Amino acid sequence: MSSRAVSMGTAGYRDGSTGEPATAEDVVSAIAPDGSARRWSPSRAACLTLAIGLLVTAALALTSLGLYNRNEDRLLGLRARQLGLVLTAAVTSTQTPLASAAELADATGGSPQKFHAFIDSYVGPGRQFASVSLWPLGTSHLAPVVVAGSTPALAALPAQAHALFARGEHTRLLNVTGILGTANPGLGYEFTTPGIRHGFAVYAESPLPKDRRSKLSSDSAFSDLNYALYLGHTRRAGELLVTNIRRFPIGGRQASDVVPFGDTAFTLVVTPNGSLGGTFFESLPWIICGGGVLLTLAAALLTDRLARRRRYAEQLVDVLDRVAAENRDMYTEQRSIAQTLQHALLPDELPELSGMEVGARYVPAASGIDVGGDWYDIVDAGDQQVLVMIGDVSGHGLRAATAMASLRHAALAYAAQDHGPASVLARLSDFVNGDPHEHFATMLCALIDVRAHRLTVASAGHMAPLLIDDAGSDGQFVEITANVPIGVVRNSPYEEVTVSVQPHTTLIAFTDGLVERRGEIIDTGLARLQATATGQRLPLEDLLSMLAHGLASEGHHDDTAIVGIRWQS
Repeated sequence: MSSRAVSMGTAGYRDGSTGEPATAEDVVSAIAPDGSARRWSPSRAACLTLAIGLLVTAALALTSLGLYNRNEDRLLGLRARQLGLVLTAAVTSTQTPLASAAELADATGGSPQKFHAFIDSYVGPGRQFASVSLWPLGTSHLAPVVVAGSTPALAALPAQAHALFARGEHTRLLNVTGILGTANPGLGYEFTTPGIRHGFAVYAESPLPKDRRSKLSSDSAFSDLNYALYLGHTRRAGELLVTNIRRFPIGGRQASDVVPFGDTAFTLVVTPNGSLGGTFFESLPWIICGGGVLLTLAAALLTDRLARRRRYAEQLVDVLDRVAAENRDMYTEQRSIAQTLQHALLPDELPELSGMEVGARYVPAASGIDVGGDWYDIVDAGDQQVLVMIGDVSGHGLRAATAMASLRHAALAYAAQDHGPASVLARLSDFVNGDPHEHFATMLCALIDVRAHRLTVASAGHMAPLLIDDAGSDGQFVEITANVPIGVVRNSPYEEVTVSVQPHTTLIAFTDGLVERRGEIIDTGLARLQATATGQRLPLEDLLSMLAHGLASEGHHDDTAIVGIRWQS
């Protein structure tokens, strides 16, 4: 072995003694960097993935937040209008008893008894009005003539009373005035029957909380709102009627609505005290942010890992290419050594036999770099007898070649003692099984009696030889018993078969590389050999060359040995 092959031992082998080539996994594990020794920094692809993921997450979160805000504004505006409709509906419930009381007073001339009998059920604590009074019109001095409940605060405000009743004479609506600057703030309602001169006006007051604070009932349909109600079209603090909001000016999300009420209007401002659309939609932007950030981080980490693996794989390409080149050189040199050994062990020259024409071919495998253990021998046994041996050792490489050499020399030694095919095979089998071994071999041993045209054959798991007639038009395989291969069991019995052959018959013995193909049964290969070797009469050398080049080369993955014997008479 050359010094170059020796120097590649540690790079191309798993270790220096086994002679097995290194695999890609061995090389990768051997040169894999220690991740703890390197300072981690994210790859550009990971940074780009992180930036894109965060931008997408932010866009989705902002979009969700915008949709939520628009939906909340829409719902709040709708709730404000609904509450305004409730206030508008209160006009009727306020105006109806006052209008009825005014008509009754006009009809009865302001009878106190009739007035009390009708209006007392509306006046008092917990009822609709705190005070209802009857005021005669057309007099210079305005004062109530009949009072149900407490004394009206308007009686102490003559200017406001004149303005209120003056409006009442020119409208058919409920007239509203605010009693807001007094110790007992409230709202005043006045109604005058239209079309009656010098009639009566009915005036009612409803109290307001002194601090203007009032809470909506928890079972109210509007308990999810905070509100502030102003008199008129303004939001001035002095016109505030009632509210449950603690801090002014009102901030945050809000909606307002101007609600007609009699001859004036209320300005309603509402704010939500929670999410009107539900807590899920309120939390959705944060859910998107959290989930998006987690997914983005996971994607960035995965991208960084893939990018690092790609860079690592690219770094390994050159190393693996160099190792592959070294392995190819090593295998090529090993194959050259095995081929040299194998050819050295095969016969240099075939014997010249009286009455027989002999020939042989050895064809290396068409693919792969390991040689096999195929061999043959043609031995002159004397007295016009010829012993033909052909065999195939399992496996490939130097071990198969050296095992073949051992078997060949042992077979020649046993053949020198006894030419019987069965005897040679039996002794060879005992020789192989005498020591531990890893190989077995198939072998065909044939003793040819040239003068008697007789053939005695024994097989150790080997395929039968092919006999071709004189004209070359017909070929038949010898019917033999294929006993167990050599090296399988001890004391193996081997049977001999003796057949007679016609003059000018040709014998073709071969190893399995001639007929075996991947993906097909052996019978197909045997039929192909039989068809190729027959149908024409060729010189023996031409016939062997045709078989070697036609069957043992194309698509061939195993070495092949071929031996040809032809009777000359």
